[in-house]
Amino acid sequence: MKKPKAQESTFFVDESGDPTFYDDKGGLIVGHEGCSPVLILGFIETQNPNALRTAVLDLQARLISDPYLTKIPSLQKTAVAFHAKDDSPEVRYEFFKLIQQLEFKTQFVVCRKHEDTFRSRHKGKTNKFYDDLVTNLFQNVLHRFEQNRIYMATRGSSVRRKPIERALWRAKGRFEKLYGIDLSGAKFQLELQSAKGDPCLSIIDYMNWAVYRAYTRNEMRYYNFIADRVSLLRDISEPDRASLCFGKKNPFSIEKAAPLGLDSSSERTA
Repeated sequence: MKKPKAQESTFFVDESGDPTFYDDKGGLIVGHEGCSPVLILGFIETQNPNALRTAVLDLQARLISDPYLTKIPSLQKTAVAFHAKDDSPEVRYEFFKLIQQLEFKTQFVVCRKHEDTFRSRHKGKTNKFYDDLVTNLFQNVLHRFEQNRIYMATRGSSVRRKPIERALWRAKGRFEKLYGIDLSGAKFQLELQSAKGDPCLSIIDYMNWAVYRAYTRNEMRYYNFIADRVSLLRDISEPDRASLCFGKKNPFSIEKAAPLGLDSSSERTA
């Protein structure tokens, strides 16, 4: 295996869905309105983040000054940051077209929310569930470059930094154990950020949204539009089985992954 390249790679990480299982009274609410049936964690990877930032900001400036769109209420949110769930269909279409023009790679890890697994593997702790997905997402990617800068969309307070960093260290450890390779030459730096703080997080937000729509609405048209940007999608929903891996050689489809067939209420958590 080659040594890490003496370059920097940048990752922008976000989620779709949520890690919640219970309401305030301890009742299971997975799949109910306001609580997603699945948690998706994804990143885009680039060695030229400034080009992506410029492209997103240029599109944002053009759209918020477009007289055809100016009276759309959601445009006020778009003026702060693009967000697939909140953007109008017109804005969403323009952003998906932009994605096709940009150079980056994307990976996802998907996990359906099974209560028995949550209680046995994650001890009923939402943070443990989330951090396990972080480890799974990064376990095969931190060996290629000497410097890895990771911008993660903020979830909760800054006290989450240390647990997420530990999840990333576990990812490196899994790779070292599996391949018998010392990754001390590959470093990472974690930055907790908001979509407003970095335009590139809007790109992974849109990519995640496309996957979420496929899983929760059996709707493939958004994913199909951006499929050539996806390097890997791993469905780790069944812990006692090998994960389902989709990529160039095995294109993702919701039929292969088994559809959830849920109603539109699940979209509110995307």
